[in-house]
Amino acid sequence: MSLESQLLERSNQVCELCTGAGSLSVYAVPPADQATADLAIILCQTCLDQVEKREQLDANHWKVLSDTMWSTTPAVQVVAWRMLSRLRNEAWAADNLDILYLSDEDLEWAKKTGDHESEGTVEFHQDSNGTRLLEGDTVVLIKTLDVKGSSISAKLGTVVKNIHLVHDNVEQIEGKVDGQTIVILTKYLRKG
Repeated sequence: MSLESQLLERSNQVCELCTGAGSLSVYAVPPADQATADLAIILCQTCLDQVEKREQLDANHWKVLSDTMWSTTPAVQVVAWRMLSRLRNEAWAADNLDILYLSDEDLEWAKKTGDHESEGTVEFHQDSNGTRLLEGDTVVLIKTLDVKGSSISAKLGTVVKNIHLVHDNVEQIEGKVDGQTIVILTKYLRKG
C-alpha cells in the first residue's frame, strides 16, 4: 500500500489538521528527510500553503485545531503545536497551546524548525503599491536609478522582465537592465 493510501485511510480521506476534503497531499513533517507514515500527514492545499509559509495565516481557518490537536498521531500533534505557536497572539491559540501535551521526544521534534520562535506573519516581496511579486514577473521602474559600480542608469519606466526574488531579503529583486543583472529595491518598482 502506498504512503498516500495509508495516510488517506488513517485520516478518513480528510485533511488531518482542518478536516477539509479538497485537494489532499502528503506533507513530510520537517526535519524528516523522507516521508513515512509516522513522519508525514495528509493536508489540504490551504493548510499546506500556510504551514509552508507560502500564504499568510488565516486565524479563523485554524480554530479547528482545538479538536484536531488531540489526534493520536504524533506528526499531527507536532504540526498542530507549531501552528498554535505561530498563532499564539490569538487568545484561543494560546489557551490550546497551554493544554496541548506532547511527549518530550515530540516536543523536541516540534521545536526543531524554530516555528515556535516566530510570529505568524509571513513577509512577501511586494511592489510599491503592495502588490505581491512572484518569481518571473514583469515589473516597471517608478524612479530613475543609478546602478552602483556601473555606468548604467535604469530609467523611469524601464520594463524588467522575468525577475528573480532575492530569497533572504523581501525588499530586493534581481532583474536584467541593458543586459546586466542588477539588484532593485521593490519600493522603486510596480508590477507590470
